[in-house]
Amino acid sequence: MPSRRSWWPAPLRCSPPRPSSSTSEPTASRGAIRGRPLVPMPSQRSSLFEDQVMTEQFSPEVAISGATGTGRAAVIGLGSMGYGMAQSLKRAGFDVAGFDVNAAAVERFAAEGGRGASSPAEAARDADVVVSVVVNAAQTETILFGADGVAQTLADGAVFLSSATMDPEVARTLATRLEATGRLYLDAPISGGAQRAAEGALTILASGSPAAFAKARPALDAMAAKLYELGDAPGQGAAFKMINQLLAGVHIAAASEAIAFAARQGLDIAKVYEVITASAGNSWMFENRMPHVVDGDYTPRSAVDIFVKDLGIIQDMARSAKFPVPVSAAALQMFLATSAAGMGRDDDASVARLYARITGTKLPGDPA
Repeated sequence: MPSRRSWWPAPLRCSPPRPSSSTSEPTASRGAIRGRPLVPMPSQRSSLFEDQVMTEQFSPEVAISGATGTGRAAVIGLGSMGYGMAQSLKRAGFDVAGFDVNAAAVERFAAEGGRGASSPAEAARDADVVVSVVVNAAQTETILFGADGVAQTLADGAVFLSSATMDPEVARTLATRLEATGRLYLDAPISGGAQRAAEGALTILASGSPAAFAKARPALDAMAAKLYELGDAPGQGAAFKMINQLLAGVHIAAASEAIAFAARQGLDIAKVYEVITASAGNSWMFENRMPHVVDGDYTPRSAVDIFVKDLGIIQDMARSAKFPVPVSAAALQMFLATSAAGMGRDDDASVARLYARITGTKLPGDPA
């Protein structure tokens, strides 16, 4: 984890991003500093409430950020992202309780100065803000309204930050249910990867009522380097995140196809990586993910099954809207095939391994 700092500047407040002419990592707003690839931290996965091993697609190069905060916070889901977020809150001055179904993660958090909790309800008791960092809508609903859910103990006027990637309509439904009980809901998907989470330098794509933003502000300042305030209705943040995930999944699938095809041609894929990252065909996902293929290292920074889920949500949204999305549909089939081949929990660059295996192509670290 990063060393402690004596000061933590507040994050930038951003308008929605404008297109960039860069062929590398997208910048978060016009005039922002051009980003660089991250070196993600190893995954620290929990067995059920496993937070997303996130894609780092909104990762502008920024100073480590945070804020001086007071009050009580809870983090539900101490996986690769949630653990860093909990540490950032604690570093900023919050009294933080953490819960995860992986008892070892809770014990580690307690040993490092946090408070361990035995359930979401216990973690949320007396909290001003609860940050939920889990995989999907179903887990979020369980955390909110299931047995030992936070709705049993969360104080009136406290705010629940939902960071899971989900269908915007589901986000709106969960928000309506919680807000009917007198609590606040902030739709707040995250991006930036485990390293940015540990630094308090995430990008947060948030929407919700002014009251929810006001209540969550100290926590947002502690966790984010860039905060996009995308509207006063939950679901807008989720919608922005899904557009991003559509592009991210397509780019990973395309990059994997290209690198495997290059290997099939007998090209040196390390040299291919060098040439493409300096050429117009580059993408941020090619630049960030294809070193995993070159190195033959498929330790999950972002798992295949994350994109099975997210691109599946996009298909559901598109079908409801009667909007064709054939390119993302093709990408989904490649992630599904990779998962079916036993690589669902491996790094999402494993799509390249699927291409290699079905064509008898040799890639580093993986037999043909």
